[in-house]
Parts: sequence; C-alpha cells; structure tokens
Amino acid sequence: MQLEIRPDPAEVGRARRWTRSRLAGSGIAADEPLAETLILLVSELVTNAVVHTGCPAVLRLSLPGTTAGEATVRLEVADRSDRAPVPRCVDGDATGGRGLALVDGLADRWGWSTDGAGKRIWCELDRCTAAREAAAPAWGGFAYEAV
Repeated sequence: MQLEIRPDPAEVGRARRWTRSRLAGSGIAADEPLAETLILLVSELVTNAVVHTGCPAVLRLSLPGTTAGEATVRLEVADRSDRAPVPRCVDGDATGGRGLALVDGLADRWGWSTDGAGKRIWCELDRCTAAREAAAPAWGGFAYEAV
C-alpha cells in the first residue's frame, strides 16, 4: 500500500494518520510498541523527504497479515531527489538533525538506494512481540499529535 506525499510539512501528519489507519487490519494494535515505533519512523522519514528535498514523495508500507507472531514491517519513502541521505552530528541544543540517528537506533535494518532519478530510503521492524515489548524504549508518555 502507498500514499503520495506532497512537498508540504502538513503531509507529515497526514502520513501518520494514514499509517495508523492501516494498522487496524494488520494485527498490530495501535498501542503496541511496534506501532508507536512505526509511527515515529514514518514521521522522521516523511519529514526528511518533505523538508530536505522539496519534492513529492511516495510512502510505501508493507504490513504483516492478521496473524500474530513474528513478521517484518517494511517502510519505504521514495522521492525524486538524487541527494543521498546524510546522518548529521548535532549538538544538544539543536532542534533538528536527529532523524536518521533515530531511524538507525529504532529500526532493525535500514538503508537507501537510488531509484530512477531519485532515491528510496527504507527501514524494517521485526515483529517478535515478546522481545520488542521487553526492549521497547520508554517515551515518557510523549506521543505525536496528529496534525
């Protein structure tokens, strides 16, 4: 399944809402740690596409079926920019620049490749319910507000 993204910051909220709506039929509960992590990764990758490229993008999401247990969730954002994603080193006062570091820390795997005249950034989350819940980061009750 995929969602066309316009080069507009409001699209980030729309991408989060779209992703949440797709979770219902996937067997992933909205309050499951995997779902929260997935929403954060969608937010970061779509923000990067919108802010850093100024080009339209496509969000693709591959969710497991309704069967609980182990499965892999794959998230891809393809855009028309040929600029490679570059993780940045930022100081503690910076208000941005940590997106790819979050992706690296939260995803089980991630990478990027050229895609025609643009690129595709992808990440995967393995759904192993017991292991992920035990290792889930404590977000201190912080949640993204649907914009």
